Amino acid sequence: MQQKYEKLFESFTFPSGVTVNNRIFMAPMTTQSSFENGMVTTDELNYYAQRSGGVGAVITAVAYVTPEGKAFPGGPGAHSDRMIPSLTKLAKTIQDKGSKAILQIFHGGRMVLPETIGGKTPVSASAVRALRDNTVTPKEMTEEEIENVIKAFGEATRRGIEAGFDGIEIHGANTYLIQQFFSPHSNRRTDNWGGTLEKRMSFPLAVVESVLNAVKEHAKKPFLVGYRISPEELEEPGITLNDTFQLLDRLSDKNLDYIHISLGTIWRSSIRNKEETTPVLERIKQRIGHKIPLMGVGSVKHPDDALEALDKDIPLVAVGRELVVEPNWVQKIQNGEVESIRQSMSRKDQEKLSISGAMWDYISPVPGWFPIEENEKQSDNEPWLTGKK
Repeated sequence: MQQKYEKLFESFTFPSGVTVNNRIFMAPMTTQSSFENGMVTTDELNYYAQRSGGVGAVITAVAYVTPEGKAFPGGPGAHSDRMIPSLTKLAKTIQDKGSKAILQIFHGGRMVLPETIGGKTPVSASAVRALRDNTVTPKEMTEEEIENVIKAFGEATRRGIEAGFDGIEIHGANTYLIQQFFSPHSNRRTDNWGGTLEKRMSFPLAVVESVLNAVKEHAKKPFLVGYRISPEELEEPGITLNDTFQLLDRLSDKNLDYIHISLGTIWRSSIRNKEETTPVLERIKQRIGHKIPLMGVGSVKHPDDALEALDKDIPLVAVGRELVVEPNWVQKIQNGEVESIRQSMSRKDQEKLSISGAMWDYISPVPGWFPIEENEKQSDNEPWLTGKK
């Protein structure tokens, strides 16, 4: 290993006491490879096994906490105790290779497609349709439904603990339900769950409390809890950085282990204010970096990109698409083989890379999303369901 990369392989201990052996995490990515009932498949286990071991921790594809929260076909479930044996297999597969296993959990809210949940109408903070193709107007959640979903996050956390995971990541980003309650675009309520910035923070903070209470009650050893957040929205009205700073101030006072900043490009500046050129991650670091560990993600393509983050006092870096294309991304850095890191993949690599047919069909149609060789891309007429890392 080149000496300059040694910093990437320093261990890190979280506030909870969980220690990882290096600073590189596998980012959560949708695989669409689970069974219809939410249980993981052998294909999925093989995919994770191949990519575990090098990274300090693997954050899984997001698991839904209620059946109505399932936003992807082939998504894993954490909504029932019947899922615990399945989740146990997933955690053990990752841990047996030497990485910590973190279960990401969510509810899709208005981003759920009716056909994914048996034709039912999706739910959200308010009956406001997302400004995306193929979305529908959701049903505004009742007080009882809100309370039930908050409890469901705690129950999903308990299942993750019982399944042997090392931690939970709360998915409060990428336009899903937690973000929908925080957003003035999707939350037009005038009760205790909306109407002011303070009230729009109520649902995210209640979910955090539900998860932390489950950890306190059920975890018998150190168990970490992270929170993923999208700092801004383009919608009007939409989440601003100033809104996010207020929420981050509150989150950083909780007993969380890290904040995962979801950005398409790690050093991206504001998407709402083009005159503000300071990277969003840098501004967040200045705001709360002294209080809670931060994780950067987004277009970390080369080891130097990860190193730059650490050099700028971002202690953790998540790598996504690069690990799909090159499962040994971390090991090749460690072995001094950076130049041999795979940069693209083709259909003939699918089996070798343990990518299921469903996942291949999911990631390959959109130009530029994954580095797939041009002659291997599918027709533009192939179906595509938009997803986030």
